[in-house]
Order: sequence, then C-alpha cells, then structure tokens
Amino acid sequence: MALVRILVDGYSLLHAWPELAPGKARHSPAAREELIQILIRYQDACGTPVTVVFDGAGSKRTVAEPASNKALEILYSHANQTADQMIERAAHLFKAYGEVLVVTNDSAERDTVSGVGGMTSNCDNFIHTIRDALSEFDRAVRHHNEKERAKFRAR
Repeated sequence: MALVRILVDGYSLLHAWPELAPGKARHSPAAREELIQILIRYQDACGTPVTVVFDGAGSKRTVAEPASNKALEILYSHANQTADQMIERAAHLFKAYGEVLVVTNDSAERDTVSGVGGMTSNCDNFIHTIRDALSEFDRAVRHHNEKERAKFRAR
C-alpha cells in the first residue's frame, strides 16, 4: 500500500530539532513557522501530503503562518484535546486509504498508532529523512537548471 499521509506531532519534532529557530522558545510562533517552512519544502520534495498537529490550547497563531492546503495541513488541538489524540484518530481513519506515517518521540503514541496498523518514526529518523530528501531535491533542481541554461547557451 502507498503512503497516503505523514502525520507530524509538531512540538515533538520541534523539541528534537534545536537547530530550527535557534534561540527561540520551542513553542514560539517563530519556531512553528520555521518548522512549517521546512515541512512545506519536504512535501514538495516527497510529494506525500503532510499534516502537522500542534497542541493548540493557548497557542497564539500568527498571521505569517501559511494557510492549510491539501499538501500541508496545519492543525491545532482544542482545549481538552491533545495533538496526540488528533494524530491517533487521524491515523486510524486514514488507514482505510493506505499507509500512514506518524512522526513523534512519544513512545506511547507510536505504540497506539502501530496498534491500529500505522507506521511510525521517531523524530531523529524523520529529521535525517528530511535532510536527505531536501539535499536530493536541491541537487535535482540544480541539475535541471543547468540543463535548461545549456539549452539557451546553445542557441
């Protein structure tokens, strides 16, 4: 079955990736914005839709955050609800359409998702996957641009 969606526990990934928004609090709008921008680039590179879920009770959303779309969905949990609960429910619902990958460092959440048939990744492995995919994507874009420039030079 094909991978139909990647579900990311936003704050779990932010806490595991201190190089993002250095000097900013992990729950800050600046840190969330930087993570969202990386996930947009990753989704462009891999083509699989991504949903990032943040614990939202009390979170201040910023005007600068991009709007959700089919490729990258940004969700915030409501009061009396956690990002983990939303991710676990989504993993269960998406399973009918294909493989789902859940990214979190919460081992209980990974166990729950695995129990409903979803795939899981810890944040360090996913960060490595993102870095590799973005490097490959950047190489492919550079190669494409070089080929296009060569076409125009030949004229």
